[in-house]
Amino acid sequence: MTLRKEDDFNEWYIDIVEKANLSDKRYPVKGMNVWTAYGWKIMRSIDTFIRQELDATEHDEVCFPLLIPETEFKKEKDHIKGFDSEVYWVTHAGLNELDVRLILRPTSETAMYPMFALWVRSHQDLPLKVYQIVNTFRYETKQTRAFMRVREIHFFESHTCHTTEEDAQRQIEEDVEILDRLAKRLCLPYSLLVRTEWDKFPGAHYTVGIDTVMPNGRTLQIGSVHHYRTNFSVPYEITYEDENGEHKHAHQTTYGMSERLLGAVIGVHADDAGLIMPPDIAPFQAVIIPIYSKNNADAVRQEAQKLFALLTAAGFRVKFDDRDLRPGNKYYDWEIKGVPLRLELGGRDIENGVVTFARRDNGEKGTIDASSAPAGVDLILDAISAALLDKAKKVQQSHIQDIDSIDDIPEDRILRFGWCGCEECGHRFEDAHDLKILGTPFIPEEFDGKCIICGKPAKPVYAARTM
Repeated sequence: MTLRKEDDFNEWYIDIVEKANLSDKRYPVKGMNVWTAYGWKIMRSIDTFIRQELDATEHDEVCFPLLIPETEFKKEKDHIKGFDSEVYWVTHAGLNELDVRLILRPTSETAMYPMFALWVRSHQDLPLKVYQIVNTFRYETKQTRAFMRVREIHFFESHTCHTTEEDAQRQIEEDVEILDRLAKRLCLPYSLLVRTEWDKFPGAHYTVGIDTVMPNGRTLQIGSVHHYRTNFSVPYEITYEDENGEHKHAHQTTYGMSERLLGAVIGVHADDAGLIMPPDIAPFQAVIIPIYSKNNADAVRQEAQKLFALLTAAGFRVKFDDRDLRPGNKYYDWEIKGVPLRLELGGRDIENGVVTFARRDNGEKGTIDASSAPAGVDLILDAISAALLDKAKKVQQSHIQDIDSIDDIPEDRILRFGWCGCEECGHRFEDAHDLKILGTPFIPEEFDGKCIICGKPAKPVYAARTM
């Protein structure tokens, strides 16, 4: 029986991941799944775009060790409080008990910052901008789900040091610009919300959460940006000498996203028939399926191979499916895997000098001129990307609802309302409705209202149930 996305999103999601063979959860450590070849190709494409964006903005890629000494991990008290219950401890080396316990990195502040203290000496060393794409480990106690909630997390993180708080803030704004370009390639809408004091990253001055909405009305955090001020540079003694010879602590930021990006792509775009991959990250942007008859197999195969060579030379990722299967079976296979464009070539197509196409996103069919196939494919893929993003934005916007009372809270909605900023009012709202306050808009919004709890002057805030 086919599971329906609108009926049970959680079961549908698990079913789609398995049918598309993106991940194998049968590895004998719960929450540490195996990346299959197809899923890893998608993630590698996402990683490539991240690298391109970070390299272009003068970040340097580094790779730090996996293990962090407990002595370094505990230097920032809020940080240890936030992660202590989630870390994996290494207590022995062979048969020998370690004098200092080690942890598998949950994130890399405490691994990197002792080194930053050695690297940063003068204002001429700043800004320091580095990033890495690595695996992190957190003991997730909730039900695990491929890409969305796992214990070994494929993770991107950038870390920067600056002379002033203002320069660090400019870095935050650059991070937002990087996010916007990346999200367009993934066709993902998102919200930027400044998290509450009790929900910000441990040790941060403030945190900006990056959220997208799933079809069940719950939000999925796909990343975050953090402004630290000097909260880490003080305990880790990251100081620089300014132009006047005075020693000052550096101001720091971080920016992180994980494999949840892939989980979001699946949840936002896929349908009951399978994946729908945004063209920029699809392992195959088009699949060529030859349509043979009894007397033309050799001629059709030859023309299909020519089409494959032409598109590949033009830079497209193309699959020529010449398996000994009926066309319908091939359609089914590639529909599940979400290939954006299906190209069919049969005897009549060759006679007419065309290639028949079918779009995965909306089922539209038509033909393109075989002699200008690369240009035609390029136009269609661009149209698919634009349509996916436009549709996703409309869906996300449709889930947002303004409320002015804590009574009769609607289900499966992202709620927007007034909040005075008082922690007591925030907790009263969250506790009463089992909802999470996601935060206030990073980009200011017009709002005319009062706190939904106490009636005092308020700013807009968003709340939702989360994945």
